[in-house]
Amino acid sequence: MPRPRIYIVEDDDDIREMLLYVLSDDYDAQGFASAPEFDRALNLALPELLLLDIMLPGESGLQVLSRLRSDRRTANLYVILLTAKGSEYDRVKGLNLGADDYVAKPFSVLELTARIKAALRRLPQATGKQPENPDGELCLGAVTVFPDRRRVMVEGEPVTLTFKEFELLTYLLRHPGLVISRDRLMREIWGFDFEGESRTVDMHIRTLRKKLGAGADVIQTVRGAGYRADADQ
Repeated sequence: MPRPRIYIVEDDDDIREMLLYVLSDDYDAQGFASAPEFDRALNLALPELLLLDIMLPGESGLQVLSRLRSDRRTANLYVILLTAKGSEYDRVKGLNLGADDYVAKPFSVLELTARIKAALRRLPQATGKQPENPDGELCLGAVTVFPDRRRVMVEGEPVTLTFKEFELLTYLLRHPGLVISRDRLMREIWGFDFEGESRTVDMHIRTLRKKLGAGADVIQTVRGAGYRADADQ
């Protein structure tokens, strides 16, 4: 089986080369210093996962992310943002644009590789496994999810979600009426504990509700406890 392909878009030569060195043993890792270089590679082959720096020359990482999410070919590409430490605005904006995860610089290589492994374990295109469908289609209120096809419908109209948004929605719908804490969602959807990162869950829930439109009310906030999927208000 081919090794999972990872693209790294990072203009800092030292960081890019370090990531290539760390990842190349286990993955088909390729690095790019700018958006145009990345675009040329993307036209040839899609990666399973993208590490995307926000601060790039010319077109910024956030602009690249916005383009990726608006293109049907790359709408579901798993994206981990590399952000400046303390730049909460960029992180929040990135999550709003559909980033699946973020890591703040300077970052721990062990933490980053752990997040990459956790992400790839959940991606069927990286594992070669077909998506599991233990429950068949999931319906709640105006929302219908087809797990085997990774398809979401709201009032009969298709809705495009990122990988993490789809995983969140499916997990909640598989546990209707159950209040699920942010910590549990982090473990189940992101793969392990992200201490102090509950805002990541909140931002993904916010963008998910926005995309669901008329079906947004199936995801309810339980103050101080977490979230639940329920058709009753």
